[in-house]
Amino acid sequence: MSVNNYLGRPASGRRRLKDLLSQKDNHFCADCNATDPKWASANIGVFICLKCCGVHRSLGTHISKVLSVTLDEWSDDEIDAMIEVGGNSSANSIYEAYIPEGYTKPGPDASHEHRAKFIRSKYEHQEFLKPSLRIVSGKSSIGSSSSKSFLDGFRTTSTSSQNMEGMVEFIGMLKVKVIKGTNLAIRDIKSSDPYVVLNIGQQTVQTSIIRSNLNPVWNEEHMLSVPEQYGPLKLKVFDHDTFSADDIMGEADIDLQPLITSATAFGDAGMFGNMQIGKWLKSNDNALIEDSIVNIVDGAVKQAMTIKLQNVESGELDLELEWIPLDQ
Repeated sequence: MSVNNYLGRPASGRRRLKDLLSQKDNHFCADCNATDPKWASANIGVFICLKCCGVHRSLGTHISKVLSVTLDEWSDDEIDAMIEVGGNSSANSIYEAYIPEGYTKPGPDASHEHRAKFIRSKYEHQEFLKPSLRIVSGKSSIGSSSSKSFLDGFRTTSTSSQNMEGMVEFIGMLKVKVIKGTNLAIRDIKSSDPYVVLNIGQQTVQTSIIRSNLNPVWNEEHMLSVPEQYGPLKLKVFDHDTFSADDIMGEADIDLQPLITSATAFGDAGMFGNMQIGKWLKSNDNALIEDSIVNIVDGAVKQAMTIKLQNVESGELDLELEWIPLDQ
């Protein structure tokens, strides 16, 4: 999806975001100067590359809310927040006002450790601001479209030290397309209001809610960073309730090893034609309804699957996974 074709966005919003992207300073990652950044931190107001994007995601959405410039839909509030900041140069004039000795800004080929240390110092610990300045950003809940610009959060305060969370190294990105559900469980009187929650490590994303439908069609794509020590992709389906806790409608664990092992073994998938490169086999120990094949399709590594939801009376989900390496 191009920047000019975000669904549901007024023409004036599309135009303003396109104008911001066209500024020269936004042709380079705000944190490492890599060319052609395709990601952004909507609440900080900077455009960033895929490698820096992984570090931003590890900071948490209360510090940096990461969106894809080309894959995600943006709300008007998120566009307004980016416009308000004014782009990478404007943000860096504040976040990199004073870089002390001992710190060097990472380049496009910097190690993950160098990149993570600089980005955490820059945004989480705010060590490069003017001494009297501190930026406070409100937390955003999962699925919320609101985005608070950092310009709303300037506050003069003492610079107390904060505990630094353990750095997590990411090895790539996982695009999950939640396609549809079939014969989902009834949790209301005659139907349910289902939505899907996906989780890897500390990252969680959620689909939209489909009202009164046991065979919902989402066709939604969601991005997750994959840590070096990754486990399964955890999936849960819930029934949305307005006045009580949401009821669970089943769950499943998705083994990512067949996809990631196959993708890394072949390297640059763009060098190969369409072909099968791996398989996740159906067994009594997993939720697969049939074997799930890993394919190279038009230069991308993808895996389609149909899973039977566990710990529930009925329900299936159709998914498609796509592996995106860090250098893409």
